[in-house]
Order: sequence, then C-alpha cells, then structure tokens
Amino acid sequence: MTLSFFDQFSSPIFLGLPLMALALTLPWTLFPTPSSRWLNNRLLTLQNWFIGRFTNQLLLPLGVQGHKWALVLTSLMLFLITLNMLGLLPYTFTPTTQLSLNMAFAVPLWLATVIIGMRNQPTIALGHLLPEGTPTPLIPVLIIIETISLFIRPIALGVRLTANLTAGHLLIQLIATAAFVLLPLMPTVALLTTTLLFLLTLLEVAVAMIQAYVFVLLLSLYLQENV
Repeated sequence: MTLSFFDQFSSPIFLGLPLMALALTLPWTLFPTPSSRWLNNRLLTLQNWFIGRFTNQLLLPLGVQGHKWALVLTSLMLFLITLNMLGLLPYTFTPTTQLSLNMAFAVPLWLATVIIGMRNQPTIALGHLLPEGTPTPLIPVLIIIETISLFIRPIALGVRLTANLTAGHLLIQLIATAAFVLLPLMPTVALLTTTLLFLLTLLEVAVAMIQAYVFVLLLSLYLQENV
C-alpha cells in the first residue's frame, strides 16, 4: 500500500488517543530549569544569554507599554522554535504544520493588539485605516483596502508558518524517496541526491528557526502600532 506524501501531516493517533497533546507539552520538558545559584552551568548560561539577547532585540522598537509583552513573546518564540526543530527528527510529528494550531496562536494575539490600540489610543488606531494626505475621492476605497489588510494579518501569520514548514517537509520527503529509489539503479546520482538532501535539511533547520522569529517579530510590529 502506497501512502500519500501528505499523510505525515495528519495528527497521529495511538490507542485511540491523539498524540497532538503530547507533541505540544513535550518541548517544555526539554529546557533546563533555572536555578538560584550564583553560577549556572554552561547550558543554563547559554540559554539565559539567548533569551536575553532575543528579548532585547524584540523590545527595541516598542515603547515602555509594550514591554509588558516580553514574557508572552519570548515564550512563544521558544515554543515555536522547539516545535519546529523537534518536527525534523525521524518518527516525529510537527504540530505547527497544522493551520488550525497556527491560527489559534495568531488570531488571539493579533486581536489583543487591536483591542489594546482601540482602548488606549482609538484615534491613532483608527487613523491607520486612512493614510495622511489621501485625495478625497480615494478615501472610501483606501478605508476598505486598509480594513481588509488589517483582518488579513492573522491569516497571513498562520498561513506563512504553515506553508513554509509544509513545503520544507514535503521537499525532504520527495528527495529522500528519490535517493532510495535511485540507490540500486544509479548509485552516483543517489549519492548526489543524498548530498542535496543533507543541504536541504540544514536549510530546513534554519527555516524552522527563522519562521518562529518572523512570527513573533510581526506580532511585535503589530503591537508597536497600537501602544
């Protein structure tokens, strides 16, 4: 029986129980717990340095009001990176290839930024719907376009993350299948295909980290407009 290439993106079930919950909770157990000691070990020191550098970089364009989101955005960044990286291991499942999960992250956080803008500075938030200096005949059209672009933001966040990870996984599976098929027929071509597969895997590792960063960075930019 030949399985579809897209079967790898269906949520696995074991003994009638979906393993999505396990895939979502396992990453948190992989991070070392911070200690109260004066000197930490090298792993904790590296982890704290990475989190500190990322948080500083993320909060640079934000005002003081936006600094309240530091814990939420940093935790989301680490969570997405871990899910994306663990999904590259054999016999694992990547939850972030599911559009429903990514939209569950994107929509509430985007909606929170919009509500904050409407509550704290409604005039400025509504002013984003109409650029300054717009000719009078174009005002209704631009308002409709800007409103549509505002509601497309969470969809773009979820689809971008899903599409990039799904495309990378499909390419890896296609090239790996080609390498196995070509191995008894043309070993030289199979070796070149395996080299390409190794390079593509390195690229997919970079994509897994970059897409998590882009997801959180765009959220911070949306927050910047509303604080």
